[in-house]
Amino acid sequence: MKLTPDDKKKAIAGGAFALLAIGILYYELGDMLGSSAPTAAPAPVVISAPAAAGAKTAGKVPQVASASLQLDPTLKMGPMLVTEALVYSGGGRNIFSATSVPMEIPKAIAAARPKGPVVPVYVAPSGPPPPPPINLKFFGTATSGNGNRQAFLLHGEDVFVASAGDIVQRRYKVISVAASSIVVEDMTNNNRQTLPLQMN
Repeated sequence: MKLTPDDKKKAIAGGAFALLAIGILYYELGDMLGSSAPTAAPAPVVISAPAAAGAKTAGKVPQVASASLQLDPTLKMGPMLVTEALVYSGGGRNIFSATSVPMEIPKAIAAARPKGPVVPVYVAPSGPPPPPPINLKFFGTATSGNGNRQAFLLHGEDVFVASAGDIVQRRYKVISVAASSIVVEDMTNNNRQTLPLQMN
């Protein structure tokens, strides 16, 4: 059976994928088995304390120390005896004794709180928030052939031409149109505002 170049590429890709899968599986199983297997604790080393000059070592119990190679496990009795002979001689209160003299706590110079009745501060209740401003810009007027005055309104980039009674943006109703101002009502909250003529 003759393999085409595409079959050879597929076989090489399949073999590489299989090797990669085996490597990942080996790595993961090694981590799981290695972490679950208990590690053996180092065996304790039994050593005997060094004999002091002129002392008999017969009948002494051997000492058990850690099997560390960097540290000297020999028990040094001299420094231990010096620390055992220390007596607490502090000049103040003995924190380890219940019968020692209590320390004097200095009294506060001024009272922490003012004396007398506490007067509550009156906060006036705030009313409902003011209605939002009408988001239209009045920038000019024109008169139609029948004598009705129309207003040019700008909302964002949209330009509207409206007469009295017209509704803009399905929300704002034009009530009246004058030469220098118009009255517009926001129908969502019955808010009427006068918009002045803006030249720029």
